[in-house]
Amino acid sequence: MRLKPFLPFSGIGVAFAVTSLAVFAPLSSASTPKYLIPTDASTPPAVCAPVITECSGTGWINVVQWSSVTGAVKVVHFHPVGQPTVLATAGWFKSSEVTVGLYLGIKGPGGVPASVSRGPQAVPSSGRSRLLATFNSGFYEGDCHAGFYTNNHIYFPFHNGLATFVRYNDGTYDVMSWTNGNVIPDNVLMARQNLTLMVNAGSVTKATANNNLWGWTYKGFAAVWRSAIGVDANGNFVFVSAPNQTSKTLASLLTQLNLVRAMQLDINPAWPILATYRGPGALGPILQNGNHDQVADRFLTPGTKDFFAAFATQTMGEAQPW
Repeated sequence: MRLKPFLPFSGIGVAFAVTSLAVFAPLSSASTPKYLIPTDASTPPAVCAPVITECSGTGWINVVQWSSVTGAVKVVHFHPVGQPTVLATAGWFKSSEVTVGLYLGIKGPGGVPASVSRGPQAVPSSGRSRLLATFNSGFYEGDCHAGFYTNNHIYFPFHNGLATFVRYNDGTYDVMSWTNGNVIPDNVLMARQNLTLMVNAGSVTKATANNNLWGWTYKGFAAVWRSAIGVDANGNFVFVSAPNQTSKTLASLLTQLNLVRAMQLDINPAWPILATYRGPGALGPILQNGNHDQVADRFLTPGTKDFFAAFATQTMGEAQPW
């Protein structure tokens, strides 16, 4: 995906207060938090509340019953509010039981010296026995100047104000607006930038109203396949993809999943994908998001674009398989 030139802008959010004494503030974020009453951390966020009557779907389904962390990955397929013909897919990941790795592709990120290892450029064999899911990352870094950090190396420089999916060494995750420049804090194990926040403090950011800020689209269509990632009020993360989305409708869809903060990942049919696996050893890959331009085993062999892989956690803050 190639991005049009744009002027950087800041995600704008509003802080909400509740009268209950039991409140939750997401940690490790430079963004304005939305304070929410916490629920069971093992429960995915409600879908389309409080307008459930306008939204229909399957309900969250456990897709890794074979794993020692059964219930750590759940998937829901649903028709978003106002989009009765669109079937969106979301994958919920329980942060305390999932280790996410970020892997390079053959082409992305570019500009890496030959002396620097690009790693396996596919799901590494060392992690396949506990592989739970794979999903796409963001735009080519050279197209939107997005930071890329994994396996103790900055493969592309970081920029303040860009939305960033972060994994910390205490086993937690966040989607945040980056403030550290091209310096990776000691407690960060993985970070991937892409554009700016779509959702902050549980509300869509103003920039999502301008579709031109969110990437070149297939044949110039305003509504295309889009994907995103966000965090819920308990610090678990959710990957989302859906066809026929503008930046505005995707942002609305993300709030319907009750995400606190969220960012767009890649767009257009060539890229959004969520695959899960029927058994250990990457057995029986399943394409969850119904994108007919994708194949479920896409990341089991080297490909052009970087991607994420989710593994059953062995120890909190462990190094990703490499």
